[in-house]
Amino acid sequence: MRRKVCIIDGYVDEPANLGVPPYVSTYPRYIAGASLLSGAEVSYITIDSLRRERQLDFINTFDIVIVISGITVPGHYVGGTPISLFEINRIGNECPIPLKILCGPIHFGYTLHGGTKAIYTKPEGFDHILSYDPEYFIYGLLSTGKGKDVFRDYTFLKKVAVAGAEILPQHPNFPFVISEIELSRGCDRGTYCSFCTEPLYGEMQSRPPEDVIEEMKALYKVGGKYFRLGRQSNVFAYGAEKKNGELIPQVESLSNLLQEIHEVMPDIKTLHFDNANPISISHYPEISQRMLETIVKYDTPADVISFGIESFDKRVIKENNIGKDPEEMIEAIKMVNEIGNRRIDGIPKLLPGVNLLYGLIGETGETYEINLNYLKKILHMGLLLRRINIRRVIYFKDTFLGRYIRQHKLYIDRKLFEHYKYRIREEIDRKMLKKVFPIGAVLHGVISEYHDGNITFGRQLASYPILVGIPIKLPLRCEYNVVITGHGKRSVSGIPYPIRVNSLPIKALAALPKIGIKRAKRITTNRPIKSMKDLEDILEDKIDLRIRDKLSFL
Repeated sequence: MRRKVCIIDGYVDEPANLGVPPYVSTYPRYIAGASLLSGAEVSYITIDSLRRERQLDFINTFDIVIVISGITVPGHYVGGTPISLFEINRIGNECPIPLKILCGPIHFGYTLHGGTKAIYTKPEGFDHILSYDPEYFIYGLLSTGKGKDVFRDYTFLKKVAVAGAEILPQHPNFPFVISEIELSRGCDRGTYCSFCTEPLYGEMQSRPPEDVIEEMKALYKVGGKYFRLGRQSNVFAYGAEKKNGELIPQVESLSNLLQEIHEVMPDIKTLHFDNANPISISHYPEISQRMLETIVKYDTPADVISFGIESFDKRVIKENNIGKDPEEMIEAIKMVNEIGNRRIDGIPKLLPGVNLLYGLIGETGETYEINLNYLKKILHMGLLLRRINIRRVIYFKDTFLGRYIRQHKLYIDRKLFEHYKYRIREEIDRKMLKKVFPIGAVLHGVISEYHDGNITFGRQLASYPILVGIPIKLPLRCEYNVVITGHGKRSVSGIPYPIRVNSLPIKALAALPKIGIKRAKRITTNRPIKSMKDLEDILEDKIDLRIRDKLSFL
């Protein structure tokens, strides 16, 4: 008799692995692959889906329940809410299931908020709380009755990653779900940043390109069209060659991988990246330039390459072993702009993103001003940032920072943090937003997610997608192309493309540049309008050039 396995995805968010919808992380797919190869029957459910059921009866029909959890870099999530410790304990204590397993980065500690120490607790009621790779443990448990809680290697992963693609259609967002794809694991640096959990996975290993391709083909075959090569700490180090103890980037490794993806999966809708280390650019500028050119050749528009800059304060950089010089960071940002800021329908192909982290060793009130001034410098240089991530650090006991605070006190001034966060949003983000997403640009593949009154909000399936507000109540879980018509604090507003003058509701017409409610009324009372000339005669004015070619009179 086949054993029935239920995977409950409580979501993960790590430095190099995101699994909050619309993303699906590697964890549930790998666990599913291990279970399926062991002859089990597998069901997959997210914690949000389980909450909507308002009961645990659904999972009580299974032989084995596997809960995935762990947030090591918390953010603000639109697509889902990570599982709480209360919910984990409830599953452990209230579900009369023969075997319950808890896994994921929660073994580093639990918290949903930055600026706090991770809680180290062992929830009751679980038979196993795993510290390493759950897919390896579960494969052994189901195959031989004995699982080993150890790290797996890429030879083992090759088979389970392909088999696990089968569960993708069970995701509640399917087909609108982004699969995180693992390129490597561990950190490529010889010494590590004080706060990061990625080095706890060991020395960096690059995954064989043929294994990456086979997994992506399996996901593509079941309907996966959205991918992020994000499960890696530094894309420039993928396939790097070790010489004299140093990893030397290899352009061919990445180039060959991306070329084959392009050839065997021609209908991919999203191919994006995540992390990169600006140190690679400063140490290997010519190789990095060629790698960036390769990425821009094959990725899809609105891509972001994230730089873990963390701080521009030299003292903080030194004391936390971040290893980057502020001017080198500026040069890395400049290179990405020079190569990636070519526009498709008004949207840059690839831009850098910046992470700032507070609560580190050596930080003072001056650190906030230093960071703000460097961001102003970037803006005044005419360089663009796709997004600025501002976070407070989580203290994990197994990191250097976690050990440091056992003997030293670190304090995050909450008021100062919020003050400078507000200034960055107002003085930098607003101006960047208008430059990155100009009026008249077209965002392709915006998925409608939720309503707020008569406004529909949606996002592209992309790395760090911009939130789009559309002043029309549109059907949800549908795909739209949207013309940008305005800007909010950290979002944009837009109208479905093409802009259908003769059918848009009055409030949508009023949202167009230089139209407003009075002119919108004149348009509606004179419909149907046959041409641009007729429209401009009615308005007694020229249509804004930024949207002129986006209008339709059908």
